Amino acid sequence: MAKKINIVTGLDIGTTKVTAVVAERTNTGIDIIGLGSAPTEGLRKGVVVNIDSTVESIKKAVEEAEFMSGVEISSVFTGVSGSHIKSLNSHGIVAVQGREVEEMDVRRAIDAARAISIPLDREILHVLPQHYIVDEQEGVKNPVGMAGVRLEAKVHIVTGAAASTQNIIKSVNRVGLDIDEIVLEQLATAEAVLSADEKELGVALIDIGGGTTDIAVYREGSIKHTAVLPIGGQYLTNDISIGLRTPVTEAEKMKIKFGCANTFMIPQGETIEVPSVGGREARRVSRQILGEIIEPRMEEIFSLVNKEFVKAGYEDQLTAGIVITGGTALLAGITELAERVFQMPVRKGYPLGVSGLTDIINSPLHATAAGLVVYGSRRAARRGTRGGGGWWGRTTKKVKKWFSEFF
Repeated sequence: MAKKINIVTGLDIGTTKVTAVVAERTNTGIDIIGLGSAPTEGLRKGVVVNIDSTVESIKKAVEEAEFMSGVEISSVFTGVSGSHIKSLNSHGIVAVQGREVEEMDVRRAIDAARAISIPLDREILHVLPQHYIVDEQEGVKNPVGMAGVRLEAKVHIVTGAAASTQNIIKSVNRVGLDIDEIVLEQLATAEAVLSADEKELGVALIDIGGGTTDIAVYREGSIKHTAVLPIGGQYLTNDISIGLRTPVTEAEKMKIKFGCANTFMIPQGETIEVPSVGGREARRVSRQILGEIIEPRMEEIFSLVNKEFVKAGYEDQLTAGIVITGGTALLAGITELAERVFQMPVRKGYPLGVSGLTDIINSPLHATAAGLVVYGSRRAARRGTRGGGGWWGRTTKKVKKWFSEFF
């Protein structure tokens, strides 16, 4: 297979599936040229619990993406999620001494903001600048060149469990891939599904995956709050399996094909066939019953998300409303239910700003994987390289070498 220098690959390692998206950076934007997906049972609530199963799923997804794109994948931007992810806002102050602010001063202010105390078993994944304050002038996006005595940086810091992150690195390295960067999944997803206007006005992203629900709040163009709830689409599937006494695999198929999060939208008298367990004959039940199982669970998830908004203090600052994405966003009636719970405008999030295989990628199901290549493309463009360097690149190469010596 050929190698191309402008290739960026995103690897979304989710609770129920692994998705690899290959994109090519061109003069006109980002072209999606390959996609591969494989189911996995190696994760639970976004955390790796079975290395071998995860490795096998990554291998299948990457091979499928390589076959479709016709290029060899050597490194990836990998998403991370899970209930171990924690975030906080921090504040750093440095002296400028009345001269113009330089890039070095900005770095010093960010370093001061990231100098927080965290447990030894955790590590910082992202330090995301929100805005700067030069003397008493707030809301500065780029302070370089401004004159002042004091520079302050307000940042959003994301931390994760070191062991969970290392298990992701180990799984990816065992497939023979380097990691360009570990990226918080909702941060990547936001790159693909949120517009600049929404981020400026105030918007919340809700990414409902199989095992987790990822939340990100943007306002004034920068990220203000992130959180991960350990609940997702798998809970709907399990409820359907128990409520209708049907195998989990069949429950998942029924959820995708007939599921509806708003029972008012289900036609009266419509029935569906429900496979039974233990070799018993299939039964026909009202589709309304399926909706009555799904709706309360989805309402519960949205209520927990709303509590997170209230706790963070942003429930009244989401002028642009809410964007729902992830595989569960494909449920019929989900936006209507969300609008009823949140009392604000809601839309589904589809990947924006990409071209190429848009008929394949254009789904909330692939929003995170598409977001990873958008994020990676922008990082690579800023570096002026393909994107194999950086702290994560160097670290994962060392880890990969270590594992190759012992396993």
